[in-house]
Amino acid sequence: MALPNFITSLDPRRRSDDERGTGVLNVGHALAQLELMQWLLFLSGFLAWSMDAYDFFSVSLTVPYLSEKFGKDTHDITTAITLTLLFRSLGAVLFGVLSDRFGRKWPLVFNLIIVAILELGSGFCNTYPQFLAVRSLFGVGMGGIWGQAAATGLENLPAELRGLFSGILQEGYAFGYLIAAVVDLYLVPGDPHTWRSLFWLGSGLSFGCALFRAVLPESQVFLRAREEAKAKGTLLSETQKTKIFLHEVKTMLKKEWLLCIYAVLLMTGFNFLSHGSQDLYPTYLKTTKGLSNHAATVATIIGNCGAIAGGVAAGWISQRLGRRLTIILFTLSIGAWIPLWILPNSFGALSAGAFFIQFGVQGAWGIIPVHLNELSPPGFRSTFPGVAYQLGNMVSSASAQIEATAGDHLRTTILNRSTGQMEEVPDYGKVQGILIGVVAAFVVFMTLIGDEKRGRHFENAKLAIEDDNGGVKGEKEIEGSIRNSQERDSDKSEDIERGSSNEKEGKANREAQHLEDI
Repeated sequence: MALPNFITSLDPRRRSDDERGTGVLNVGHALAQLELMQWLLFLSGFLAWSMDAYDFFSVSLTVPYLSEKFGKDTHDITTAITLTLLFRSLGAVLFGVLSDRFGRKWPLVFNLIIVAILELGSGFCNTYPQFLAVRSLFGVGMGGIWGQAAATGLENLPAELRGLFSGILQEGYAFGYLIAAVVDLYLVPGDPHTWRSLFWLGSGLSFGCALFRAVLPESQVFLRAREEAKAKGTLLSETQKTKIFLHEVKTMLKKEWLLCIYAVLLMTGFNFLSHGSQDLYPTYLKTTKGLSNHAATVATIIGNCGAIAGGVAAGWISQRLGRRLTIILFTLSIGAWIPLWILPNSFGALSAGAFFIQFGVQGAWGIIPVHLNELSPPGFRSTFPGVAYQLGNMVSSASAQIEATAGDHLRTTILNRSTGQMEEVPDYGKVQGILIGVVAAFVVFMTLIGDEKRGRHFENAKLAIEDDNGGVKGEKEIEGSIRNSQERDSDKSEDIERGSSNEKEGKANREAQHLEDI
């Protein structure tokens, strides 16, 4: 019996990708061909995503300080994390559309400045409601970063290197977390402002990233569109561009609605996997395992080193084995390391568990930037991946609260080293082990039934303000395209109405004939 296509398509030998030389790739030679500006644009995307992670995990690392400051328990403090994740989808839509509509450069610069201001404000909060409000607004700013960073970092690179660089780019997330953990380890304890200094430093770093992106040029994709418009004498006004962009959005949603739903479901699983293994991890080590704040932070740093290694390795491997097969292999490896994640009590074993779990989690994640960009409808490589990612984030936003609430019901006893007495604490290890195992199975299933377009040369596809021949549409073409679409819709409606009328007429005639026969 023949195997279904979604299984046979995993075999890299059966794939017929439109890539050039990705089957046997000389990485060193390909890297040597990159221009300085390609490196700098990638670096700007990497740093933007790193600062995004730094600012987000500043809350996770300072839960004990925040609980003491605001007089709230862990469950209440994690509400700030939930609100940040909930509002990220709004930022993804807003800044994704701006990026696909006006270019990659200035929307990202503006986005980073907003993040810097809100991160600064987080450090000045004195009440719990103030902190929740600022972190909610921060979620809007944070939500726009990932899609823009991925588009900026990857679309100017050759197709044969995008798998490797996707892994590196995604691990900007782990790199930002690692930087935040180092600052929390060495700066926060000795600073009179304690947790506030972590947020203030993040604000300065985000603003620095904004300045760095501001001095770099626009993406070559958008520069190409402008040059073609000037050469053809069809440079559009802002009103005309907006009109055709909105029309293309409507057309894309009608045509690709199933892909959009699939991408959101896939990202829901991935975000549960990531946040379920990271957001409460420092709290888990300190509360359930009784480690000191210093030891918990060091273990977090070790885990993020595993994340970086996994992301780079998976991105490189995916260029040979394919995106879906690599995701599945790395996700399956997570299950093998769950016991090492939750069973030991020693610092060394727990750190090893953190390294290997994050190697698998962020290894699978490392393929997502390029995978979503390749699946993305042409012209929406900032909006589509960013919105899908952040909608998945919104669905999984309560992961930290789910773990905190479950920990209130699943309890264990540990020896309190300061008092020498046994005490009952939340069993966050068991909670995280169950959650990660279930979510990993869901991610494998969703990846298995999905599609991939490895090696797709999406930089050659038309933009959302171009016609089907790659040229930029003029005003008459725009209006004609929209009018034709409306006429097609009208014709369909008339056909439906005509068919319905004919059906009613035929039914009436049949009934009349039946009565006449009687």
